[in-house]
Amino acid sequence: MAAPSPGPREVLALSPEAGRRAATSSSGRHGLLWRLRDKQPRLGLFEIGPGHELHRLTCMMQAGLWAATQVSMDHPPTGPPTEEDFSEVLTQVQEGFELGTLAGPAFAWLRHSLGLAEEDYQAALGPGGPYLQFLSTSKSKASFFLSHDQRFFLKTQGRREVRALLAHLPRYVQHLQRHPHSLLARLLGVHSLRVARGKKKYFIIMQSVFYPGGRISERYDIKGCEVSRWVDPAPEGSPLVLVLKDLNFQGKTIDLGPQRSWFLRQMELDTAFLRELNVLDYSLLMAFQHLHEDERGLGSSLVFRTARSVLGVQSPDEPGAQNRRLLPDSPNALHILDGPEQRYFLGLVDLATVYGLRKRLEHLWKTLRYPGRTFSTVSPARYARRLCQWVEAHTE
Repeated sequence: MAAPSPGPREVLALSPEAGRRAATSSSGRHGLLWRLRDKQPRLGLFEIGPGHELHRLTCMMQAGLWAATQVSMDHPPTGPPTEEDFSEVLTQVQEGFELGTLAGPAFAWLRHSLGLAEEDYQAALGPGGPYLQFLSTSKSKASFFLSHDQRFFLKTQGRREVRALLAHLPRYVQHLQRHPHSLLARLLGVHSLRVARGKKKYFIIMQSVFYPGGRISERYDIKGCEVSRWVDPAPEGSPLVLVLKDLNFQGKTIDLGPQRSWFLRQMELDTAFLRELNVLDYSLLMAFQHLHEDERGLGSSLVFRTARSVLGVQSPDEPGAQNRRLLPDSPNALHILDGPEQRYFLGLVDLATVYGLRKRLEHLWKTLRYPGRTFSTVSPARYARRLCQWVEAHTE
């Protein structure tokens, strides 16, 4: 189904002082002369400071998002999103650039339903501190950022992917209503940014799966296949902690204990939903954190949360159909699952690749290029089945 596309509403934004800073901030020299100030050496994250080639862009994003969130704070949602909410496009004009907010009222309602205060969202994404960059192992040309508190993840996207996300947004919201403890990444906003008369850049915002990450020891991006699924690990002693892939995980398992059955069932529900959307090439993000002795045991560390994690009306008669579980009493509880000795951060991301003509042709080419090997570009049904089989084989 096509994404609704009404004409944009143009608004002169009442931007904060940071908005003026963003438009006039110097980007520094490009190429080899920009520098990375490593403020998170254990995590391999880099502060996007004044010398960074992306500094001016991220300053604009921060000022624009501050103003965009102010709109939703001044006009909070009064109920579930309407068809008009899903199709609204708001353009705010600032000094030197303009920021578009797509389906803003729908995302404001989604954030509210997740228990996320707009003031906290604005403070994390606004000009209160520099964004962080990390070196991604992804093959895409996208840029990846974290908010200064590492709670929110920002990723540049192509126009085609943005259209797919917006087209699927109503069904995505419905799926989260039916399955409030879904493993799908929580999408929190979709925006465009244009400098002067330049080309629009699109980016999405979602809740970071790997938050809080201070004690995470390993990170993986899993697709359930083998072609291009190896990453050379960082040298011993290096400050970088890379996101590894399927072949790096060979010989390892995830010990979920009694929560394994919930995890397998939720993977089936979520991948079935993505199959219905004709989507493929998504990833299961995984990270490990060793539990301290006093953190082990379900009884002491878990509470049953409903108000913070259920969208819409709660139905006490349908906990089985909704596949709810006990959530840890921790930030980002929807993406955290505790095993007997390890805490696991788990989430399905990259939900915007549709199996259209281009991907079908890519499938035919890879079939000839990689005979007898598994690769990511396969039909959505096969992709979903294969990823679920991978999870079943690597959990205990």
